[in-house]
Amino acid sequence: MVADPESTAGITVAARPSAKGKWQKFVSLIWDSDYYEKSDAERRLVFKLDCALLTCLCFGFLMKYIDQTNLANAYVSGMKEDLNITGNQYTYMTTIYNAVYCVMQIPSNMAVLYVRPSYYLAACELGWAAFTFAQAGARNYQMMYAFRFFVALFEAAFQSVGYFILGSWYTEKELGKRIALVFVAGPAGQAFSGFMQAGIYTSMNGLAGLAGWRWLYIICGIITVPCGLMLFWILPDYPHNTKAFYLTEEERELAIARCARNGTKPITGLVPIPMLKRILRSWHFWILVPAYLFYATGIQSYNYFTIYLKAANYSVQLRNVLPATSYVLQIPFEFSYGWISDRIGGRFLLCLIPLLWGIFPTGVLAVWPESNGLKVASFMVMGTMFITHVFITWLNEICRDSPEERGFLIASTNTLFFAQYRLVAYVPIPVPADPPADRHRFNAWLPTVIFLQTDGPSFRKGFPTVFASNIIACGFMVVIWRFHKRQQRQEAAALRMTEEEGVGGMGGKVEEGEGKVVDGEGEGEKNVVVVSTLLA
Repeated sequence: MVADPESTAGITVAARPSAKGKWQKFVSLIWDSDYYEKSDAERRLVFKLDCALLTCLCFGFLMKYIDQTNLANAYVSGMKEDLNITGNQYTYMTTIYNAVYCVMQIPSNMAVLYVRPSYYLAACELGWAAFTFAQAGARNYQMMYAFRFFVALFEAAFQSVGYFILGSWYTEKELGKRIALVFVAGPAGQAFSGFMQAGIYTSMNGLAGLAGWRWLYIICGIITVPCGLMLFWILPDYPHNTKAFYLTEEERELAIARCARNGTKPITGLVPIPMLKRILRSWHFWILVPAYLFYATGIQSYNYFTIYLKAANYSVQLRNVLPATSYVLQIPFEFSYGWISDRIGGRFLLCLIPLLWGIFPTGVLAVWPESNGLKVASFMVMGTMFITHVFITWLNEICRDSPEERGFLIASTNTLFFAQYRLVAYVPIPVPADPPADRHRFNAWLPTVIFLQTDGPSFRKGFPTVFASNIIACGFMVVIWRFHKRQQRQEAAALRMTEEEGVGGMGGKVEEGEGKVVDGEGEGEKNVVVVSTLLA
């Protein structure tokens, strides 16, 4: 670490606010609340990160959800007949995908502690692009089993690793809305996949002797390959080891200083057994992970919207349009939650309030079985209580002192959720004319108990369970807030003690505002300059 503040361009520039201006104030209002306090150099750095990092992850997340949803679209667009899929063969395809996806979550997040994420994610994206192409050439359902296995193997890394990388670069006032932007690419991809398949089937079915569903996989593969190449060349890895061509040496130093100021520790690349034991003994694992599982269970009602519409004799068109509209409605709310949480500088309220609001729609489904209008309205607004991105942002901040723990817990939440809810995956309802109806998730052990197909559409076990889980999740958010506040007090006390010991051991006093030690040793002066600069 360079000691002289006058010679450390990256660090001293970060400490100086930029000149006043209407544009800075406007951007501070609609974007980062500390935009005005940032230096010109720091604004340039964040802008570059947004253009590079967010573009890579948003595009990759969009393609992940498009590719993930394509099986259901292909199944009802001719694949079932072409591959002679009968019985539970379709279910096994999705089961294989979800099982592999579940198993690979934690290993993927641990792998990027040793391997550059740009290499790892680029290889994964190109891998799933290759097997997306391969699905276009499948001749039987056995080949699809193998292709779905490898698509899951390569896709598993993207979501949890992407959240982990974002938490390694952005500060508290920046992170929430960035994760929200990446997260909303998911429902956008789900909606886009259906529209794309409809267009392909209408205009390309039979072109060059290929069925429309095969063209779907070919086109998706073509779109996915550039994303993999973009990850390799543009994804910046981590602040301490980035080789991104668009970042100067001063900007790399500035990025490291921002992480230090934010309290985000650098990647060590080591996950020893004692550290895993410490993680498993911490309150972080035993409260954050169950909280996420109850929250995830508390939002599962939306999966059964099309089942209800079909049972209520809604037209095929409305069975497509209403769920798609609910996805569109979900997007602005999700981004608003991330934006507000950055603005107010806290995640607790933006986790708790949407869940409290969610008590209404989940309660309607649980206790008003005969109210059609209320039920449809409740399904429509279910997406407005999604707080996954805010929760993951909070987790990143709670665990920022240990990147290994951050990676492990982000992956653990996804792993246990998939084990609970997606290990058996999509069981299609045999109505070939209804594409979205094949996306009902009667999956894993919990839905097979509480969301039995024979109990639909009222699901007298499932909806009350979702309602109760949502209430329990609200309680968990309060518990997390209390524990996090205690952790912050402990960290502040430890920091004060370190500063007092550091200054006291230098044999001199600190002049206010100068960062210098009077009547002390030269080495003491260096230490105070660095500490005061990084903690400013």
